[in-house]
Amino acid sequence: MQAVIDEVDEAPEHTRAERRETSDRRISSFTATQEKLAQLGLDERRLSPDRRGNVFHRWRRLSLGGLPVVAADSRETARVIVDEALRRSALWRFPAYLTSTNGEVTYRCAVDSIERDLFLQADAIHADGMAHVFASRLYHDEGLPERVATSDLFYDVAAEAEARGASMYMLGATEASNAAAVAAVRAKYPGIRMAGQRHGFFRDETEEIAVCAEICALQPDILWISMGVPREQRFIVRHRHRLTAVGVIKTSGGLFDFVSGMKRRAPVWMQAIGVEWLWRMMLEPRRLGWRYLKTNPLALYLLLKKQG
Repeated sequence: MQAVIDEVDEAPEHTRAERRETSDRRISSFTATQEKLAQLGLDERRLSPDRRGNVFHRWRRLSLGGLPVVAADSRETARVIVDEALRRSALWRFPAYLTSTNGEVTYRCAVDSIERDLFLQADAIHADGMAHVFASRLYHDEGLPERVATSDLFYDVAAEAEARGASMYMLGATEASNAAAVAAVRAKYPGIRMAGQRHGFFRDETEEIAVCAEICALQPDILWISMGVPREQRFIVRHRHRLTAVGVIKTSGGLFDFVSGMKRRAPVWMQAIGVEWLWRMMLEPRRLGWRYLKTNPLALYLLLKKQG
């Protein structure tokens, strides 16, 4: 454990060549070639992220575990997501990209600079972990108002979208889980506009590009991507320039499995004290046991150490 911490603390700065490579990677991910545009049936033009007037950048941010985390509650976030989705989907511009951090993400971003870069390209990072909320209140005069759990935020957004006529597309999970999740959403929000759905597995990048074209043709205001970290973040960064007909993209981890009822969330009291991870580990000890035992201690160390 100490060796890993020392490695994080003493990691050298990027060399100029590495910085240049990172810059080139960002530029290539934000620039669509003529051939790729033709595949989408769009005219030739250079695409670049439009951050002017981006309402998500107006939120106050706190440095937590090495990432800039926005200070906004779930209700406000839902309202702003729908506001921005309805505004952006009618324009030719990049969709807004929202994601979340928790203990595992804090760990992964600390030990992998490429994954950290995927998160830093987001327009907003929410705290989906109570440890982040506790740390924010310990080290900052004005901490985070609350944990914005994607499993709760989804329902706030769905209710807001139904009331205001915004459409949603659900991409990710297995075919069975995806179908069950969509059915559950339709049953709970009968007036919601569901633009489309698809499972989250692809044969190759060609199929990913084709799916992006299908999504663009349907023009959903909000796109939920449930593929897990870091697949969903990598998918967005790789294909964001192909999804210009989308308003807002939100990563959602294993959300669809909970919406579908295939997995149960932790009791409310466990969520409140920040041990929902323990509940998940008890349900899936083989898959999550070692992961949490490895990531949580370092994540806690980073939250308590890397401030400001």
